[in-house]
Amino acid sequence: MSIPTVHPYDFDPTYGFGLEQLCALKPPKAPPRFDAFWRARHMKALTVDPGPRVRESRSRDPEWHVHDIVYTSADDFPIGGWLLLPRQGVVRRGLVVGHGYGGRDGPDFDVPLAETAVLLPCFRGLSRSSRPLIPSDSAGHVLHDIDDPARYILGGCVEDLWVAVSVLTQLYPGIAGRIGYSGISFGGGIGALAIPFDRRIDRAFLEVPTFGNMPLWLTLPTTGSGASVQSHLKAHPEVRENLSLFDAASAATRIDIPMLIAVARFDPAVAPPCQFSVANARPASQHHETVVLDAGHFDYPESEAQHARLSEKVGRFFSMT
Repeated sequence: MSIPTVHPYDFDPTYGFGLEQLCALKPPKAPPRFDAFWRARHMKALTVDPGPRVRESRSRDPEWHVHDIVYTSADDFPIGGWLLLPRQGVVRRGLVVGHGYGGRDGPDFDVPLAETAVLLPCFRGLSRSSRPLIPSDSAGHVLHDIDDPARYILGGCVEDLWVAVSVLTQLYPGIAGRIGYSGISFGGGIGALAIPFDRRIDRAFLEVPTFGNMPLWLTLPTTGSGASVQSHLKAHPEVRENLSLFDAASAATRIDIPMLIAVARFDPAVAPPCQFSVANARPASQHHETVVLDAGHFDYPESEAQHARLSEKVGRFFSMT
């Protein structure tokens, strides 16, 4: 492995942590109301009838039938995205795919799975789920209603994920119990928050997940969404307590399904100590595997080869059931 040594940042994206130190990090203890807060939101999300509307998309792919999809999430929020259906075989399982903070301009066809219905939703406020009053840039989006845990945008995005699972089970009742989740960066952090409270998700892959270990996330320099939160915190220190409810690493201690997590040793956008805090939340076992990358959110010489190997591993992981 070769961690980048030349970069344009005025801080060290390894944050001075060696691999041994990263692997020793532990997630913060969740606040007493953590479980009740998320269970109540999950129960609310389960009452939503998403009423998915599906139509053929203009996008084309040789391996997938591509459909545009719109569904209703919690708070009557309209969510747009794409649904991919295999051209070969039948639908035997489902996968919800979360995106990074850049949103998504179109469907991602690089899904190493067969016989799977793949739902690619845009989380509320972003891309096909944009709304005028919600900033679409990461710096603004991550601050939307941050002062009110019940209305904070991250909680709504978690609900969007749960309702996405409802969409797949409504469209394909036969895949109930065989629905996975895959999320990168922003989508990885949202996934870590959502997975522990939804028994309908049977396995998950998270890549360079954010929102882990809030005490570190709120202090380490970054080019990512954490920078705007850190700035906001200077004028609103009370937000720190609220954000403990949205700690992806604390949530990950409650995950009890098979997990594959890819973390980076160098990352200017999501600090590696925060990523590893999520990965370390569960002990390594046959049901939990951590893959270490040289870097995240950064081009590096081994990137293509490492991600090719990771893609193969992801395909095998989701094909186990």
